[in-house]
Amino acid sequence: MTPADLAELLKTTAAAVLSEHGLDSAALPDTVTVERPRNPEHGDYATNLALQLGKTVGTNPRELAGWLAAALAQTDGIAAADVAGPGFVNLRLDASAQGVIVNNILVAGADYGHSDELKAQSINLEFVSANPTGPIHIGGTRWAAVGDALGRLLSTQGASVLREYYFNDHGAQIDRFSNSLIAAAKGEPTPEDGYAGEYIKDIAAQVVAKEPDVLSLTDHEMRETFRAIGVDLMFSHIKSSLHEFGTDFDVYTHEDSMHTSGRVEQAIAKLRDAGKVYEKDGAVWLRTTDFGDDKDRVVIKSDGAPAYVAADIAYYLDKRERGFDLCIYMLGADHHGYIARLKAIASSLGEDPATVEVLIGQMVNLVRDGQPVRMSKRAGTVITLDDLVDAIGVDAARYSLIRSSVDTPIDIDLALWSSASNENPVYYVQYAHARLSALARNAAELGLVASTQHLEVLTHDKEGVLIRNLGEFPRVLKTAATLREPHRVSRYLEDLAGDYHRFYDSCRVLPQGDEAPNDLHSARLALCEATRQVIANGLGILGVSAPERM
Repeated sequence: MTPADLAELLKTTAAAVLSEHGLDSAALPDTVTVERPRNPEHGDYATNLALQLGKTVGTNPRELAGWLAAALAQTDGIAAADVAGPGFVNLRLDASAQGVIVNNILVAGADYGHSDELKAQSINLEFVSANPTGPIHIGGTRWAAVGDALGRLLSTQGASVLREYYFNDHGAQIDRFSNSLIAAAKGEPTPEDGYAGEYIKDIAAQVVAKEPDVLSLTDHEMRETFRAIGVDLMFSHIKSSLHEFGTDFDVYTHEDSMHTSGRVEQAIAKLRDAGKVYEKDGAVWLRTTDFGDDKDRVVIKSDGAPAYVAADIAYYLDKRERGFDLCIYMLGADHHGYIARLKAIASSLGEDPATVEVLIGQMVNLVRDGQPVRMSKRAGTVITLDDLVDAIGVDAARYSLIRSSVDTPIDIDLALWSSASNENPVYYVQYAHARLSALARNAAELGLVASTQHLEVLTHDKEGVLIRNLGEFPRVLKTAATLREPHRVSRYLEDLAGDYHRFYDSCRVLPQGDEAPNDLHSARLALCEATRQVIANGLGILGVSAPERM
């Protein structure tokens, strides 16, 4: 019996109890809370349903809890039901009811934990979107890991997710990039507002190799050549780094296309028609303060050039016209102002601001031997995705970046995350999977086959704890998707790995010596296979490998 099954049982039982006592069963909530008590001595699961209902139906919650407990105790699969505190009901399941969880996992396989909760939603998930003026820095790398994991997580709940990278190839930063390449190609110092680092010299040399006469062109032609080829080379490197990191995108949208396609003009015309813009000091302004922004925004500058927000307006409208119900933007720590701005843009265009969701990620710091790692060998001033992968590998890099809530700054200890020890969280989880895989190989050599025919023999306390945690996986995924918090999956996996290691230390799975295989061995092997499957499923959502050998 899974927590979801138990919640349904509680609703059915409560409806019958209320009717029996002449109370209004329509008062039942849509969602019934079923939780695992912190203290296992209090039972396998607990519910506060009587506390929820008591006041509504005019009955003492503890008395109502007693009625519920008495009815539940007579139900198949419930070994015991007791009242606690002011109206909680603590439940213990019998072993056969718990065994259903193991069977469900083995039947569902890679789909265990999936649901149709978000089936109706079409989501545009935009993340990373770093300027093509340098390698992806460590902050963007956090989004590369978290964004990809969030996309996988939302997909498990039935959402249609499109991963999009917004390619900022328009504006002053690209001009500074081009000028930096030209200076490097000429052997001149980096411009005061330019970009430095070995990568600039490398790209400049590649441009010259492709166009040997580039330095003899007119200034305009030279700048355009370095701009076009340099941006293409830089973005190719970014795409390659992301791919090696396990993060790929469905769509790459160029900011420049918002201007060249006429979409910026179309969006501004729509705002004019709606009376949402006005002219002041020779510029065109959008009335975003009407919709909660801290100030109105310049859309067309006094020199006639579109302001940066103009492309934001066109881009949001473009997403909605492509049919997305929800547009999720994953932005850096210095972008808090974008939350109100983007929602105001949506409202100005006559759209529901709830179609915009902005997630803000905090800073990442690397430390080694307790000291901050401050400089990249290639980028010169920042730590990059490639630096992190070189230091600790893809799996540890992804896991370390996903493991904490994005609204929390994190320090990544390079020594810890590169160690083969149980203190290293990703090693701890992966080792559990490898240990389970080795167990399966050893069982196969003994001719022992996992069986779900007699799961009722799994009565050991450590078996019960492990099974109940396995049953929590669907709820963990649902909650993590709803809250946009992939870190919940990694923390769950660490708890699950701990439960498995404690089970393994207490419960012998394989027969020893001349001992003949029996139902307990086969049932425990099924439990182990279910555990391996859930760990593999969870690691897959994080984009981290599930090794069979370590």
